[in-house]
This record gives sequence, C-alpha cells and structure tokens, in this order.
Amino acid sequence: MNQLLAAGDGGSSGGLHFPAIESLLEWPGFLFEGNTFLELNKVGVIYLFAMAAPLVIFTLAIRKSALVPRGVQTVAESSVDFVRENIVMQTMGPDGMKFMPFLLSLFFFIFFANITEVIPFIQFPANSRMAAPAFLAILVWVVFNAVGIKSQGFFSYFKNTVIPPGVPGALLPLVAIIEFVSTFLVRPFSLAVRLFANMLAGHLLLVTFAVLCENLWAKNILVSIIWAPFVVLIGLTGFEILVAFLQAFIFTILTAVYIGGALHPEH
Repeated sequence: MNQLLAAGDGGSSGGLHFPAIESLLEWPGFLFEGNTFLELNKVGVIYLFAMAAPLVIFTLAIRKSALVPRGVQTVAESSVDFVRENIVMQTMGPDGMKFMPFLLSLFFFIFFANITEVIPFIQFPANSRMAAPAFLAILVWVVFNAVGIKSQGFFSYFKNTVIPPGVPGALLPLVAIIEFVSTFLVRPFSLAVRLFANMLAGHLLLVTFAVLCENLWAKNILVSIIWAPFVVLIGLTGFEILVAFLQAFIFTILTAVYIGGALHPEH
C-alpha cells in the first residue's frame, strides 16, 4: 500500500493514476541484499513476526498464569478454547486433541500474517503472496495423508479415499477418478488459492480507496465528496480485520476436516 500511495502522489496533478499490480507484489530485499539464500524483505519480516507473536503471547501467559486469568492469559486461554471447541471437537472429536498444537499454531500463524494488512506503516498481508499459502497447503496435504496411511494402512487408505461406500459398479470408475482428483490434487490447490486470493483481493480494495482518498483530498473542488470514499475505506478496514480472522479459521477448520476424514474413514 505504501508504494501505491507514493505513486498516487505523483499522479495527483495529472489525474488519478493507479500503478500496476507488480508494484504492490514485488518487495525488494533490504537485509543481506544480493545474497540469494539470506536476503530478507518485508514479506519475510512479516512471517517472522507471525511466528514470534504467538510464542510471545503464550510465553507471557504461562509466566503470568493465575487462577483467575487476566490480560494476555485471557487472550491465550480464550484462543485455545476457541480452537478446541469450534475446530477440533466439531470436526474430529476427542481423538483430534493430539492435533491441537498443530492446528493452534496454524491458526495463529495465518492470522498474524493476515492482520498486518491493517497495521499502520506495514499495511501488507503476507499471505497475499502465493508462496506461503502454497507451502502451508502442501504441509496440510502431507499431514492428512500421513495420518490416513498411519491409521488405515497405505492400500486401505487409498481404497477408502477413492472408492466411497455404496457407489454403483457402473459409476465406480468415474467416481474413483473424481475422488482421486478432489482429494489429492484439488484440496491443496483450493486451500492455497482461497487464502491467497481473499487476502490479495482485500488488499487491492484497501489500496484502491486509499489512493482515491489521497487524490480527492488534493483536489479542493471535490472536497464535498471526500467523505464518501473515506467512509468506505474505514468500513473496508474493519471488514478486512474480520476477513483476516475468517481466513485463518477457514484454513484451520478445513485442515481439521481433512485430518478427521483420514483418521475416521467413512463406512
């Protein structure tokens, strides 16, 4: 957003100009620049923040634990209760509690990588870059397949996955192909694209109205209608906070559903 706002300044005298999307998605490295393996840019810093923030929250909650939770302990305990009751228990039941650390970590990492979209001077959701959503989707794919193979055995897991019970023999080849593609190819692809596309679309909307407000503010003749895009921008900012949470929740609950399906095959 910062890059687009800067570009909007340059176009205020010659009409409203929106830069190409490449200027939004390309972030040059600013640490260890020129080193292919160590170069770090803004997106990388956000992901480091997304990893560190949950560790800080739970470390402080443990160090300052009390019988009656307050402050950061309340946040930590409420988060654990939310993931346990609304994700794990709803999709896998008590057997899913052993996956609680993984799902809780996944939820927090995605949420903190999303919420930076509305933090001043950062204003960029790291998950609007495809790399991390794709990596997370592949990780989930590996986990639920590993769980299925471990709990059912390789051939039983493959059979239970691609051959649903009760399918007529005439339709079995077609259904088997559909189930194979859906489970082993579409699932990771849809997980990655859903997270990436929603965060990118929301960020583009915020950038559009931010640039629009900046340009209208520079034109005195339009001062009477400046409030309209500004109100929309404020509303979109609040909406994107909700989207940051929802996308973390949706990704995590779908992960739990996939693991639960591998853990408990249909009969």
